[in-house]
Amino acid sequence: MKLPLTLSLAALAGGLATHAAADDATLDFGVPAWPGITVKTEIAQQLLEPLGYDTRRHDVGLQVIYQGLESGDIDVFLGGWMPAQREMFEPLEAAGTIESLANNVDGAQMTLAVPEYLYEDGIRSFADLDENRDRFDGEIHGFGAGSAASEILNAAIDDDAWGLGDWQLVDTSTVGMLGAARDAIEREEAIVWVGWTPHWMNLELPMRYLDDPEDLFGENNGESDVLTLMRGDYAESHPNLAEFFSQFAFSAEEQSWMIREYGQEERDVDDVASQWIRDNAERVEAMLADVTDRDGEPAWSTVRESLSL
Repeated sequence: MKLPLTLSLAALAGGLATHAAADDATLDFGVPAWPGITVKTEIAQQLLEPLGYDTRRHDVGLQVIYQGLESGDIDVFLGGWMPAQREMFEPLEAAGTIESLANNVDGAQMTLAVPEYLYEDGIRSFADLDENRDRFDGEIHGFGAGSAASEILNAAIDDDAWGLGDWQLVDTSTVGMLGAARDAIEREEAIVWVGWTPHWMNLELPMRYLDDPEDLFGENNGESDVLTLMRGDYAESHPNLAEFFSQFAFSAEEQSWMIREYGQEERDVDDVASQWIRDNAERVEAMLADVTDRDGEPAWSTVRESLSL
């Protein structure tokens, strides 16, 4: 049973904490407004429902999700992007409040990106940006104030890293940022923005990632893990679910496809998730290895029969 629910900071601080403790049988997902996490969560829900698990999706912001993991209102989060979220993640991990079960995306990366024609024109590194400041109007485009990427770039500006001290971060939204990138590309103008994979931008835009020897966005030029995070006590009391989520993973290309189909093509999230499951029965079987339904029967047999795979 999938019951969408929107939480607020006040709700997390108040009544829902009691509700979560009383309703531990329901698996509560934290889902920010990110298409890839939304689709992956829906895939998990569609696979867990035949196994007898009730699930609920909470559509809330990133900081609220971490607060919910700490308070007990959120059980699982499929978007622990590291190292970008390190400052929120590490204190909770050190306290044993949350447990990292797996990297659920292979090949993830986040760093600054430019159109391919600028890269071919010689702008290939963070070091090349300030030399071409006038072309960019001294602006870097981000996808939202308060995001981990925004914090990284604001710190770089404060520290004058790569000569960015007199640059400005233009934070709008993912839609606004990529709209600006698309408009600039159509006019073959200069623009630099926060890029990442998996995302549909890698399929739709002629873009290249800049080299950053100082690794502002993390080691190996922003190489990232997308962690599956579960409340520590929940993982301990639900080993069957922990086993499932330890095997629940995708390639960056697969998640880019999900993001394009749901976020760009505006297909229904149920349909996108169902298609991935139908097209990847062998992968689903692997995700369910050594997992059982609530009655102790092999999970793959139950899911295969229920979903006609």
